[in-house]
Amino acid sequence: MIGRSVLEMAVAVAEAAQGGGAAGQSVLAMLRYAVLPIAKVFVVCFMGYLMASKRVGVLNPSGRKLLNALVFSLLLPCLIFAQLGRSITIDKILEWWFIPVNIVLGAVSASLVGLIVALIVRPPYPYFKFTITHIGIGNIGNIPLVLISALCRDQLNPFGDSNKCTQDGNAYLSFGQWVGAIIVYTYVFKMLAPPPGQTFDSCDEEKERLPIKAPNAMSGVAKYPSSAHGNTHEEEPLLSIEEEEEEEEEEEEQSVPSLGSKIMIPIKGMVRFLQKKQLLQPPIIASVLAITLGVVPFLKNLILTDGAPLFFLTDSCLILGEAMIPCILLAVGGNLVDGPGEGSRRLGVRTTVAIIFARLILVPIAGIGIVSFADKLGFIPKGDKMFKFVLLLQHSMPTSVLSGAVANLRGCGKESAAILFWVHIFAVFSMAGWIILYLTMLF
Repeated sequence: MIGRSVLEMAVAVAEAAQGGGAAGQSVLAMLRYAVLPIAKVFVVCFMGYLMASKRVGVLNPSGRKLLNALVFSLLLPCLIFAQLGRSITIDKILEWWFIPVNIVLGAVSASLVGLIVALIVRPPYPYFKFTITHIGIGNIGNIPLVLISALCRDQLNPFGDSNKCTQDGNAYLSFGQWVGAIIVYTYVFKMLAPPPGQTFDSCDEEKERLPIKAPNAMSGVAKYPSSAHGNTHEEEPLLSIEEEEEEEEEEEEQSVPSLGSKIMIPIKGMVRFLQKKQLLQPPIIASVLAITLGVVPFLKNLILTDGAPLFFLTDSCLILGEAMIPCILLAVGGNLVDGPGEGSRRLGVRTTVAIIFARLILVPIAGIGIVSFADKLGFIPKGDKMFKFVLLLQHSMPTSVLSGAVANLRGCGKESAAILFWVHIFAVFSMAGWIILYLTMLF
């Protein structure tokens, strides 16, 4: 069905190029093609909605939180490790260096757009940073992967050979995944923190402020605060306890000086710093490991290539990584079991409309400027239209589903789910228009 629609699009485009009267048909075919990926997202989200409904009750709130934690801790790292490690080489790092730079520039420019919009709209307290984040962080992973897969499925796709189209598109997208993981675990995680000593629920319902200091004995849930455990101060005792334990271990090691203890002291200090800055996270570790193994030919041939002695490890990661997209979409759909009404009510119509307009219209315009300027400077490989298409797609995606998962962990999941709901609805139309524009620019 999907392959047939892509074939129809390609034939219509070819007829239009020959000067026939099929220009309107080509536009309709491209519109139909552009809607398909978003339709897939809605289908999976609807399944999550059904699973979380009262009649089924499989994905209750605690179940969705555990599913989000599973995605961040296992499925996403496996996907990044397998796809990035298999595609990366030293030559490709030198050739593709602008892909992660484009993601960083996109996040910075979109966040600046979000800041301007938030200053103009003035969202209700405490959703100022929330507004900036949901404008600034786009979906650079699952939806572009679905788009590329649908486009390259047919032999007559506009980018040439089907296998090469799929391989190049997935490799380009995978090469930028690690940057997105770092942004999510640092910038987004910090920006979505509730006000000190409060949760988003307590701010909205004007409840009594939560105690700033948490009990000495804390559960592991505090590392991923929810709406019931959502204040950032809960993390401080964990860090202080860990630091005290590590300082005690260092004192014990220093009491019996040895070469091993002297080597481990700076290593433990670095680990402590990375943990404090939220940089020692599974997706980031997987990204560093994939790049390290991928650029060393011996290690890559040992683990990552087909037929390698330890390829079963990579193949297992591929299997787990394929589950990341449906799991995160199921969780997002489950968050909408009560409808987008409650989250939309807290944000207000003006803030919701501003986020949608800025993310789907203003941010892609800024992205076209960034990519066009980079092309003039020679940062984009000449003649590689798929490379440029991927760069443009990274700026025109709706708000990242992963930011919604982080918001669910931070206690503002309902508000984020409402934004994701409305953004993805209007993205059906905006993405169709942007894809038509990009294909016109490239061909």
